[in-house]
Amino acid sequence: MRHFLLLRLLSGVAIAASITLAGPLAGPSAAYAQDKPAAEAADETPFDPLSVNTFSGAFLAARTADFDKDYATAVKLYKIALQFDPTNTDVKQRLMITQLMSGDFAEGVKLADTLKNDPSVERITSTVRGMEAIRKREYKSAEKILAYKGPNDLDRMMNDLLLAWAKFGDGKPKEALKLVTGMQGPEWLAIFKNYHAGALAAAAGDKATARARLNEAILDRNGAGAAPDTFIRAVMALARLEARDGNKQKALDAISVGDNFVTSYAPLKALRQSIEAGEKQEQQVRTAAQGAAAVLFSIGGALNRDGAEDIVALYLQAARALDPDSDDVLVLLGGIAENQKKPDIAIDYYRAVPEKSPMRRISELQLGLNLADTGKVDEAKKHLQELIDADPADLRSYLALGSVLSDAKDYRAMATLYDKAVSVIGSVPTRNHWSVFFQRGIAYERLKEWDKAEPNFRKSLELNPDQPQVLNYLGYSWVDMNRNLDEGLDMIRKAVSLKPDDGYIVDSLGWAYYRLGRFDDAVAELERAAELKAGDPTVNDHLGDAYWRVGRKLEATFQWNRALGLKPEDAEIVKIKDKIENGLADIKPSDPASAEAKEDKPAQKIAPEEKAADRKS
Repeated sequence: MRHFLLLRLLSGVAIAASITLAGPLAGPSAAYAQDKPAAEAADETPFDPLSVNTFSGAFLAARTADFDKDYATAVKLYKIALQFDPTNTDVKQRLMITQLMSGDFAEGVKLADTLKNDPSVERITSTVRGMEAIRKREYKSAEKILAYKGPNDLDRMMNDLLLAWAKFGDGKPKEALKLVTGMQGPEWLAIFKNYHAGALAAAAGDKATARARLNEAILDRNGAGAAPDTFIRAVMALARLEARDGNKQKALDAISVGDNFVTSYAPLKALRQSIEAGEKQEQQVRTAAQGAAAVLFSIGGALNRDGAEDIVALYLQAARALDPDSDDVLVLLGGIAENQKKPDIAIDYYRAVPEKSPMRRISELQLGLNLADTGKVDEAKKHLQELIDADPADLRSYLALGSVLSDAKDYRAMATLYDKAVSVIGSVPTRNHWSVFFQRGIAYERLKEWDKAEPNFRKSLELNPDQPQVLNYLGYSWVDMNRNLDEGLDMIRKAVSLKPDDGYIVDSLGWAYYRLGRFDDAVAELERAAELKAGDPTVNDHLGDAYWRVGRKLEATFQWNRALGLKPEDAEIVKIKDKIENGLADIKPSDPASAEAKEDKPAQKIAPEEKAADRKS
């Protein structure tokens, strides 16, 4: 998703290895728990951890809960397991980690003290104990605990930055700043080094050094790409510094640098309005504890991507323990809960964001989307509509509500909503508005009002000519309707060249070939799509159709059965079962291949990050 450069450099990080849940216990049992049909799960009696009365039962159940990211249940079960075997080190390790991941930092620290001599979790225990010492203002103890001589660049950077903030807390700001400015390491270190040097200097009252370091941070474009959350913090810190010093225009100029990096970012908009109104500005980081929390936020934000949720959550929970009011930490934790399919937990994080926080608007938008994910669609619609009414010019609110309406298949309301959004944009849309026209096009296409849909797709491409999702959607629609075939196929090919690893777009190319009767080409592309999106029923169904047309009928039946097992939409189940039983009818020589099963086309897949609303508003 993002931060790929940094992740590649840090692939050997010790803490990540320590918290990974490995072993045969994690896989089959967890997969079984997740894959049970909803109806069967609903009939079961809710699991009561207190009913477990053996060590093996408690440990196995705890591992399953752990794997499923149900940390609250895992904590209860690991505690039960320890009652049967109080000296079991493996259970203590997992209990400590799940306590930290669930936000119970105080209990996690207690276990970290008992495990401080265990080398397998030494990086976790030393970090946690060091953070706790800073929180308790025991800065000399923190310096001893956090001393690190290992080879890992990330661990060394983290410990040096934490040591610097401990020195700052101990009344030695010059030593702290010297430690940070003297840090050596890979290129990606610069953004972290400059931000924290600037934050330290600002907290110490050294405005000149703070200004110089924060300016270096916000001019580091490579660093911004590797650690965007830290970059935005640097922008906001510099803007606050300049505003507090009476340099209003310089403060606004700093915010403009951030606006050029990430458009329509609510916290930057809120800070701009606050500075323009002449409100007094306070730095986000003013104490050693807040500085240490900022270190973990910086690293957690940089590592935040699919597959790294555990280590990111660990860093962010520790950051939250040190700085409970850090709004951006809460928003990142909410995003992790979303990615882990825990919308109820995400909602709790978003609701915890302070009402006057610059991040509040973002948290409210995400809260609305998660309400819909929990089945509270009407509440989500009401919530998001209220956000639109409160600020009709904020287009993200329309995109968020549009996403809920799209998932509910209320395309008429979706089209009406985006009509209003386009009226807000006015007569001179910019590149940033491409998604509004794209979503309006989708709404009208779903309503089978192509005369209204096509102009919106064209407008979206006019604003953003190389947007792969729009190229894919318009190109596929043309091919599917047997119109503009050459142009449509070229559009899909271009989309694939722009996003070659997007299984949905590759599937579109394969299915376009299928519609055109180019079945060998279809098989080649659909096989690749099935590799990229192995768990998608539509992709496997398409591949089965293509196999049938090239005479690979046994493989076709296998793919259809696979598609059926992947829980396709209800409307597709009957069709797939019929194909499994009877195969595909022969194509009449007089019919164009593209005319086959015209009405059977399912709603076109869109990659999650390009759906009707950007989930990370």
